[in-house]
Amino acid sequence: MTGLDLAAHRAAGVAVHRLGDRSYPPVLAADHEAPPVLFSRGDLGILGRPRVAVVGTRSATHYGEEVAAELGRELARAGVVVVSGLALGIDGAAHHGAIAAASAPPVGVVASGLDVVYPRRHTRLWEQVATTGLLLSEAPLGTAPSAWRFPLRNRIIAAVARVVVVIECHRTGGALHTVEAAAQRGIPVLAVPGSVRSPASEGTNALLADGCQPARDADDVLAALDLERTARAAPPVVSRSSELSEGEAAALTALGWQSVATDEVMRRTGMTLEEVAAILHRLEEAGLARGGGGWWERTAERR
Repeated sequence: MTGLDLAAHRAAGVAVHRLGDRSYPPVLAADHEAPPVLFSRGDLGILGRPRVAVVGTRSATHYGEEVAAELGRELARAGVVVVSGLALGIDGAAHHGAIAAASAPPVGVVASGLDVVYPRRHTRLWEQVATTGLLLSEAPLGTAPSAWRFPLRNRIIAAVARVVVVIECHRTGGALHTVEAAAQRGIPVLAVPGSVRSPASEGTNALLADGCQPARDADDVLAALDLERTARAAPPVVSRSSELSEGEAAALTALGWQSVATDEVMRRTGMTLEEVAAILHRLEEAGLARGGGGWWERTAERR
């Protein structure tokens, strides 16, 4: 991109990745509509984790926002990265839920420069996503969020996701651009059932009628990610006084007494992400470990 002020981007904490550069994320590099230039704030390594896009209408109902927040929270607790567009309504609610879980980091894909917060109401949410996760845009600093940029942004949301979940969408809603982009890429699309009396659910109910799988809860989404065993068959919670299983003991040893990333626990134990996520949350419920932002540490000696 000619005229790009690289120094200004570096000063703003924004990394610049040209298609073909080693720093360009592989998940987008292989896409047939990959942005020629990508801008980021945060950790690009997050894109190597399981990712689910949660999208929907800006004019969400209370029901839709509740479902989005709950789904974002439960997916993050299961170690899944929640990807969304940081818009009002469903997008923002899903990211609020993911951040509240203090587990897997979120990813936001926006239609403006990374210094032009839109909507302004989400200024704090933008900063939370940038500092705990990752912000992406194909627009350089100073770019305003013109209407034509949002459908383009939606193709990036679909391209970085392994599964797309739609929660409340009008029959001609903008989230359908993400659905179309996902379909072009062979990415599964799930839809949350809504009231037949609610205009906000006309689009999602139509998707279900057309054959999309329902997303009744996080378990349905985890199943689409091939993480069903973790979600549906988690062993019982461990108490401090009970005997730890071999896997639980190995994970606790791997944690040590200093903060360690989930990926490092996987490396030290040889377990899969779903196994580690389930065990760490059982240890947390037992008061033996605590997590936040993708990092874990021991909190007590086993008794």
